[in-house]
Formats: sequence, structure tokens, C-alpha cells
Amino acid sequence: MKSLIDFFFKALEVLIVACLVAMVLMVFGNVVLRYTMNSGILVSEEMSRYCFIWLTYLGAMVAMREKGHLGVDTLVRRLPLLGKKVCLFLSESLMLLCNVLFFIGTWKMHELQVSNVSPVVGISMIWIYGIGYVVAAVMAVINLHVLLKLLAGRLSEDDLVVVHAEDEVNPSAVQAESGR
Repeated sequence: MKSLIDFFFKALEVLIVACLVAMVLMVFGNVVLRYTMNSGILVSEEMSRYCFIWLTYLGAMVAMREKGHLGVDTLVRRLPLLGKKVCLFLSESLMLLCNVLFFIGTWKMHELQVSNVSPVVGISMIWIYGIGYVVAAVMAVINLHVLLKLLAGRLSEDDLVVVHAEDEVNPSAVQAESGR
């Protein structure tokens, strides 16, 4: 199961790269065409916008799995073990609620998006905004997984602090640098 999940998120990363490359090529190509031939490709403007929407949603899923979203851990780090558990429970529960609301919102807008067609490309807008179903479901599963691990007592105290500052100064690294 873990290898299947890893494959899924690796595929998401590939899609993110594909969206980014497509955006760069379409926008750069349009700039060159406008500068050299005083014309552009309308499809590229619309498709680059859609790639950006997908890139954002896909990136949010990957960042959530890697615990890469921004957060402030100043208070949580100072709390006792029970306080850290309560904060993680509240945090994951609120995110789960937001994902449920996001899924419901996408569901309620589904009928409108199916009948709404993009102006240039001519595709149903559900192909653009339907990613909300996937994002809400994947993130909700991640939230449920963390909540189940928390309630089962399978999280260490370090796992209770979800935000980890990458740029914290490591005292041993500073000493090693000054010793050179």
C-alpha cells in the first residue's frame, strides 16, 4: 500500500512539473510571437491559466503530505504533551472540516461547471475546477490518517509538532562551520 501511495504522489509531482513546463513554454512562446510577429496564440493564454490552477492544487496535495505548508509552532513547541496532542487534534479536525466543505462546494458547483464552457478552448470547466474533488478527498484522507494515528497513540512527541522550520540554526552546524 505504501508503494502505491508513493507512486501516486510521485505521479502528482510529475504532473506539477508538466504543468510548469507547459506554462513556461506557452507564455514564453506567446511573448516571442507578440514581439516578433505582433500576434499570439489565444489558446496558450487560457491553457497556461488552467495549468496554473492545476499546479496550485496538485502542489497543495504534495505539500500537505510532506508537511510543507506554512505554520507557526512557537506556542505548540512550548506546550506539554497533552497540549500538543490537543492542538494537533484541533488542527487536523479543522482541516478535515475545510476539506469536507471544499468537497461539498465543488459538488454544489458541479452542475454549473459542467455546462459552463471555456471561451477559447471550448472545454467544460469541470475539467478545470473538478480537481477540487481530488484535492478535498486526498487531503481529507491525510487528515484522517493523522487523526487515527493520534488517537491510537502511534505518534511520537516530535510528530505532534507538524511545522518544522527548515531555516532553524543548528548549533552543531554553526560550530562545524566556525571550526574550518
